Amino acid sequence: MKRMQKVSKWGILLSIAAAIFLASGMLPVEAAKAQKSIILATTTSTQDSGLLDVLIPVFEKKTGYFVKTIAVGSGQAMAMGKKGEADVLLVHSPAAEKKFMEKGNGINRRIVMHNDFIIVGPPNDSAGIKGLRSASEAFQKMASTGSLFLSRGDNSGTHAKEKGVWKQTGIHPEGQKWYQQTGLGMGQTLNVAAEKKGYTLADRGTYLALKKNLGLDILVEGDPILLNIYHVIQVNPAKWPKVNAAGAKAFADFMVSKKVQKIIKTFGVDKFGSPLFFPDAGKKEEKLGM
Repeated sequence: MKRMQKVSKWGILLSIAAAIFLASGMLPVEAAKAQKSIILATTTSTQDSGLLDVLIPVFEKKTGYFVKTIAVGSGQAMAMGKKGEADVLLVHSPAAEKKFMEKGNGINRRIVMHNDFIIVGPPNDSAGIKGLRSASEAFQKMASTGSLFLSRGDNSGTHAKEKGVWKQTGIHPEGQKWYQQTGLGMGQTLNVAAEKKGYTLADRGTYLALKKNLGLDILVEGDPILLNIYHVIQVNPAKWPKVNAAGAKAFADFMVSKKVQKIIKTFGVDKFGSPLFFPDAGKKEEKLGM
């Protein structure tokens, strides 16, 4: 009789569990798998540079999580975060990130690394910008000479930086024949610029990773406005309960860990002679230099 009562209790518990899983639309195995998966919305530069190809396998092996990476512009990544369609973000558009945080969409925004933006173009440099130290002066010369400029035009961190430089010049390039928007990621935009022998603004990491097949030169670099800072942000689980908060925290903690910061410090050195990114965990933005 006691044995039958125990079996009955287990049956009730299993029925309750089954009801929960059926209500969620998942089988127990699927639910467990979902808990061990995280969605990372990130910029195309972290993907195109090859950095994530190195870091994500390390993270997955260490934690047992599976990372689904969606590489889009920073603006699109944050739009996903606003809808609860991602668990964690790795982005590089500080002004937009601050607004994202102010609206309660994210928690624990932490600095990860930086590199810089550069202006690249064809070796013959018809605009005559090579060697200029001012990005806004270079943009002015490209505009005045009608030199083809390829903009990502995708609300990415790179696009935001580009618009900031145009704002400095007082020039509104939209609608001009020499100004074309690709609507593509960084790697693809660099390829379009190479094909059309035009100019573009790029992050150094992606440019160096693809440089061999581009035929584009670095023409302008070193202007403080071209600093490019990356942060990791956990999507706010209080706003979006279905977010994998534990997985997001695990990934964010991983990105600022000593082990990963060491990997970032040396990533690209063997192939390009210099790192593609510089580790910054624990630093303050205002103290970062070029």
